[in-house]
Amino acid sequence: MSILEDTPVRWITREDIKVDRVACPWLIKRFVDRDAEFMFVAEHELLAAASREGATPFDATRLPDVKLNHRGDRCTLEAILEDFHLTDPALQQLGRIVRAADVKGQEAVAPEGLGLRAIAQGFAAMGLPDEERLRRQFPMYDALYAYAQKDAVRHV
Repeated sequence: MSILEDTPVRWITREDIKVDRVACPWLIKRFVDRDAEFMFVAEHELLAAASREGATPFDATRLPDVKLNHRGDRCTLEAILEDFHLTDPALQQLGRIVRAADVKGQEAVAPEGLGLRAIAQGFAAMGLPDEERLRRQFPMYDALYAYAQKDAVRHV
């Protein structure tokens, strides 16, 4: 069941997922649509597959028709936070960490980003299927969220 009305149940992005394309499914499953299903396809197939499957595409920066995408220097996770009105300060901090890891030139936004980038590259180097990358990395994002919650409390 979707947490927000009219939220799509199927989501689709480019295959060979790394930082933002792991963080976005985590955010969607935890805060937008707990029953969400994710599909991963070659970039050149993304829009056709999204149409055919009735899925919402996300994080395809070379495809301007994809609404949930990088916006300026901000990552796709931050676009989802914005579009779904998720204003939790810990999620906003997590968005900055993901941006620092995912967007070249944004490393200084959050020092934790370089570590997240290294971990994501390590999971990619292991050659795991995308679904397995999600399964193994969701607990890491749960931990980053808990870290950001604790950090947000210190700054209140």
